Amino acid sequence: MKRYSLWKKVVVAISLTAIIGGAVLTECSNKSQNVAETDTKESEEAIAENNSSEDITKSGNSKVYMTKDISPAGLQAVYDALNRKATGKVAVKLSTGEAGDTYYLSPDLIKSLVQSVNGTIVECNTAYGGSRANTEMHKQVAKDHGFTAIADVDIMDSDDSMSIQVKNGNRLKEDLVGSHLANYDFVMVLSHFKGHAMGGFGGSIKNISIGIGSQKGKNLIHTGGNTTDSWMPQMNSLNQDHFLEAMAEAGKAVSDYEGNG
Repeated sequence: MKRYSLWKKVVVAISLTAIIGGAVLTECSNKSQNVAETDTKESEEAIAENNSSEDITKSGNSKVYMTKDISPAGLQAVYDALNRKATGKVAVKLSTGEAGDTYYLSPDLIKSLVQSVNGTIVECNTAYGGSRANTEMHKQVAKDHGFTAIADVDIMDSDDSMSIQVKNGNRLKEDLVGSHLANYDFVMVLSHFKGHAMGGFGGSIKNISIGIGSQKGKNLIHTGGNTTDSWMPQMNSLNQDHFLEAMAEAGKAVSDYEGNG
């Protein structure tokens, strides 16, 4: 059984030209399960049924949208309910998954939404080895998992890093992200939910911090701002709190970079 939820995060930064994290999709499932088409009206009714106007902005909390309609139409309906339209050149940040696993969103589920915003799927190379540690392998995995069939795929650190400002950071003085981030006006985040050995769980914060970080940036985050060299030899001695603080700071840096509004 699949269950998804889509919500607007507190970290969403909005301006006339940019939104970061405009939508977040979470999944607990095997991606190979078929997705059935259903009527968009039913999706909208499900959203209304599961969302209370009482929980909108009390104490600065996010408004949460949920639907029981697990289909492309249901995903589109929740995105429409956010009332935050993708404009300009749109990057769609998601995880393309490691070769051989199923921990990624089904291209069949997200195809309609991604194409409706003329989005480019974006990723950065991993810093732990694996099948996505360089651009050529990463693009092959994206192809094998069906993502290149629905949209262009851009490995944003294929031309190295660029530095963005971290305001009032305790762990990071700068955030090193894939240099191609500068090419986009709007970033939509589609996140699958999973347990994560270091981060606690994978979600939108991880997707825009570690996920948009270049390999050097990933190392910087994992080591709590200490080094851009590989974090793997230090794995057993890394400070977990410092890592989590750096991850939060990197997520905010990307949000700030996209603009407040």
